[in-house]
Amino acid sequence: MNNDEEIIKEEPADELYERKTFKVDAGQEPLRIDKWVQQRIENASRNKVQQAIDAAFLTVNGKPVKSNYKVKPGDDILLMSLVNPEYTEVKAENIPLNIVYEDKDVMVINKPPNMVVHPGVGNYTGTLLNGVAYHLLQQEPDLTEDSLPRYGLVHRIDKNTTGLIVLAKTAEAAAHLAKQFFNHTVSRKYIAVVWGNVEKDEGTIVAHVGRHLRYRKMFDAYPEGDHGKHAITHYKIIERFNYVTEVECRLETGRTHQIRVHMKYIGHTLFNDVEYGGDKILKGTIYTKYKQFVENCFEVCPRVALHAATLGFVHPRTNKELFFEAPLPDDMRLLIEKWRSYAGNKSLH
Repeated sequence: MNNDEEIIKEEPADELYERKTFKVDAGQEPLRIDKWVQQRIENASRNKVQQAIDAAFLTVNGKPVKSNYKVKPGDDILLMSLVNPEYTEVKAENIPLNIVYEDKDVMVINKPPNMVVHPGVGNYTGTLLNGVAYHLLQQEPDLTEDSLPRYGLVHRIDKNTTGLIVLAKTAEAAAHLAKQFFNHTVSRKYIAVVWGNVEKDEGTIVAHVGRHLRYRKMFDAYPEGDHGKHAITHYKIIERFNYVTEVECRLETGRTHQIRVHMKYIGHTLFNDVEYGGDKILKGTIYTKYKQFVENCFEVCPRVALHAATLGFVHPRTNKELFFEAPLPDDMRLLIEKWRSYAGNKSLH
């Protein structure tokens, strides 16, 4: 790596783009930016760099430029680069999608449970993105992943998490949305059911989130910041049921499994979260009737009790703020009703 550049690589997160920043050296001669960037990224083709520039995925001193721009000493260059940890071709499939909103730039989808967002190892078909590809190709048959990488996917939610996800329909819109996610200006609130009676009515969890040092498929909280990436979750109690609590979580950052890891870190694992131990009775009595009740609850909501309930962002073309809400899916609604009835609480909604 040359001394004249500084590259900051973000660990892959719920956002699917990483940010690379470069500082042009004081002794740099004028050189086309597409050539300059290509020389500094391993295996980058000139064509790919030019596509990124055309789609405004690259800015110089905060502003888009053309490929023939000549770099100058001191220029700050920002490149939004697609993260492809396990890149696979997206095959179009006619899969029903619950489209909440759509125009020529963006689409917002309410994702059902048990649907993977994008293809990867073990899930090459039947994903949300397979359905999105089919949907977009009906509108624009010549569309390819070269012209719209990953068919506009800029963030993701877990397979068993339900709720709202936004996709771009143009490369320009994808760049705009990716920057909003990086700048933490996208508004996202989740509804979760967690084990235990959360002590405070509201609070903020600050702890780095990164790969578990032992179990690579899991993530863990690192409060000292010695591993992983900075992560902040704000939470607020919606309703208490003695043994479990309904919580609203607002993401300030978007790390993989952030809410699941952060809530477990403060002692409140998400209900029926198999990967993090929430599929066992973590709070409550030893009585057989209670055990049977909880088993019934697991059957009612046979997945992690987490729902992406709201999503707000600035429209990439109009610059107007858009806000969307998705009601609780039936499985979580029934789960909450069962706990409310069991706890004898009156509804606080």
